[in-house]
Amino acid sequence: MGYLKQCSVLLLVVLLVACANGEDPYRFYNWNVTYGDIYPLGVKQQGILINGKFPGPQIESVTNDNLIINVFNSLDEPFLISWNGVLQRRNSWQDGVYGTNCPISPGKNTYILQVKDQIGSYFYFPSLAFHKAAGGYGGFTIATRSVIPVPFDPPSGDFTILAGDWYKRNHTDLRAILDSGKNLPFPDGLVINGRGSNAYTFTVDQGKTYRFRISNVGITTSINFRIQGHKMKLVEVEGSHTVQNIYDSLDIHLGQTYSVLVTADQPPHDYYIVVTTRFTSQVLNASSILHYRNSARRVSGPLPAGPTTKIDWSVEQARSLRRNLTASGPRPNPQGSYHYGMINTTRTIRLQNSAPIIKGKQRYAVNSVSFIPADTPLKLADYFKIQGVFSLGSIPDNPTGGGGNLQTSVMAADFRGFLEVVFENPEDTLQSWHIDGHSFFVVGMDGGQWSAASRLNYNLRDTIARSTVQVYPKSWTALYMPLDNVGMWNVRSENWARQYLGHQFYLRVYSPVNSLRDEYPIPSNALWCGKAVGHHN
Repeated sequence: MGYLKQCSVLLLVVLLVACANGEDPYRFYNWNVTYGDIYPLGVKQQGILINGKFPGPQIESVTNDNLIINVFNSLDEPFLISWNGVLQRRNSWQDGVYGTNCPISPGKNTYILQVKDQIGSYFYFPSLAFHKAAGGYGGFTIATRSVIPVPFDPPSGDFTILAGDWYKRNHTDLRAILDSGKNLPFPDGLVINGRGSNAYTFTVDQGKTYRFRISNVGITTSINFRIQGHKMKLVEVEGSHTVQNIYDSLDIHLGQTYSVLVTADQPPHDYYIVVTTRFTSQVLNASSILHYRNSARRVSGPLPAGPTTKIDWSVEQARSLRRNLTASGPRPNPQGSYHYGMINTTRTIRLQNSAPIIKGKQRYAVNSVSFIPADTPLKLADYFKIQGVFSLGSIPDNPTGGGGNLQTSVMAADFRGFLEVVFENPEDTLQSWHIDGHSFFVVGMDGGQWSAASRLNYNLRDTIARSTVQVYPKSWTALYMPLDNVGMWNVRSENWARQYLGHQFYLRVYSPVNSLRDEYPIPSNALWCGKAVGHHN
């Protein structure tokens, strides 16, 4: 049976089963991925478009929806899409990174995923070949089911803001710089929803309240977000309802997403929406316009100032994030019913980033191991027990203090374990870390060296749960993480040059029970490559 015919049969079976069993709804997307001319900073570039758009189409779903996303790759090279923060319960097969999926060759592929037991604001992005620097990203929202109350009144509108740094050079040129063993230059500017300053307008009615979902989709720098003359009420961070603190501005680090409510309670004018780079000697900015429908005046004057370059301010803001213990999450029970602080950790993993020179080229490492991709996705090699692709234990649990070596690094972990993970950053630059397939509780962060005594200051009651966390320069960040999702999961830097040059590894969460309760079987839409070719029926 041919591949496309297999997909058609699979979709027909899926629909018949869904209708017969009254399962959760299905949503269908057909995406054509192409190159096209874009002008984010006023200079013509080759960008990656989805259905002719940059950013790509918004995915709007509801908890437990099943999503069928047909991706037709019209590029001249392999392509993958990943879903930043979408948990892929029991389903790392659809995670869309090279450690779990063969690339989509020019042609068609189908992602089949369920947004199981999850709410919140996320984004998708291309994960291969430095494509992220060319666009190809878009917003991804998971709304709460109507039967579950939300801890705020329905807003009058819902806006997605995808902001981040940008280069005037094409992604192929940037990739060549990294391949030569050098690091990237400083970015050329910032963009908001793919456009430069004042090219995008958000229209509001005076007196009404709106939700803004803001993601940092850049590849190099943290940003600060603010709206001139308006306060922001934080309500959700990557799937967690938060204590509704009020902020004038928010630091949003690479790969992170925040959701705020903004009330149009000012005189009917136009106001700046601003993002600026953080912790950079040269400060870049981009702006959009908050337009009152009855506005009597256009924006004018200088952009509203942001926070200083001092890190202490940002650390204190990060510590102010709290989980709303009385709000329901994706299920009708309070988020605080999961008492993470009362569970004994089963293992401590300390992860230290470094920037070694290996074989005369700049690389980046975790615990002295710089990741190199294998010729076969690790998930397929694991499933078919293919030898010679990776070895468990190829990355240690603790820093070694050594230089750096190249490995296809995979760390073994047991299903239902409860990890303490400490990210240690001895460098002068801020780091941002993401773990696929999991949410984790950020229990502590501080300057200096982590030690066992640091645990005395952990927040074991109401810290935020999220999937991407920052580690400040010469500092550490600690988290508790339930290993509740079997699969092969990417742990990576969200600084994309670092990720590309080895600042990542895979966490193999293993269950000895071959049960559908723990993990779905290999799907019919799986692609084949490397040593996995010939292993499937």
